[in-house]
Amino acid sequence: MHSSNISYQKWVIAIYLVTTNLKGISSMKLRRDLNITQKTAWHMLHRIREFYYSTNEPFASEVEADESGFGGKRKNMHASRRKHLKGRGMAGKAIVVGVKDRETNKVKAEVVNSQNKETLQAFVLDNTTEGAQLYTDEAAAYRGISRDHIAVKHSVGKYVEGQAHTNGMESFWAMMKRGYHGVYHHMSPKHLHRYVCEFEGRHNDPPADTIDQMTHMGAGDAQQTSPLLRIDCWRASIPGEACVVFICRNKRGHL
Repeated sequence: MHSSNISYQKWVIAIYLVTTNLKGISSMKLRRDLNITQKTAWHMLHRIREFYYSTNEPFASEVEADESGFGGKRKNMHASRRKHLKGRGMAGKAIVVGVKDRETNKVKAEVVNSQNKETLQAFVLDNTTEGAQLYTDEAAAYRGISRDHIAVKHSVGKYVEGQAHTNGMESFWAMMKRGYHGVYHHMSPKHLHRYVCEFEGRHNDPPADTIDQMTHMGAGDAQQTSPLLRIDCWRASIPGEACVVFICRNKRGHL
């Protein structure tokens, strides 16, 4: 952002729009709102998604784990591509696995290359502590995991059994897929990890108000993508109005 030819004002407006649109905002709409080219809007959105990147502490309470597939429906694919697909369900789709901490309501999600036991269990173990209570569906990949584990048998129509369910993660997938189908229409596998960062970050920030969320994103830019730039944000008291001020400084403290 510090080396961009795009004005800080447009960056701040773009951050505001991304923060307040729960299902995301398309590059075509951002192009119209900021009077810029679609290519520039697309570039800005991908940079903003990276602002959301964070490294959460492993979850320690009741944790739900689940995975979901992102990609077009098989019936809509060209026959030349469809004939190479084997299996059902998520065959031919990009796979995202996630965990949700019920105590904090925070989510951690990641694009993975496979649904095999080694991949899914490694992700869950990396993002939970030894004392966590794990809930999943009956997928074979989770069997034998070194956590206190209860599986819900979706295959026989059971989705909730006492405290055992994955409804929290299912809700997260539902929101992300509303953005997929209703706003973006396509998320390329190459950039899917950025979309995952966007929805994860927006999900994890709701307790904060919009200004605080924008401050967190500014901190994300300073820490993750621009170590030579610091972005400060605070509320300005103006009679009859409420506003937020962003101050951007380089490593020497210059505005």
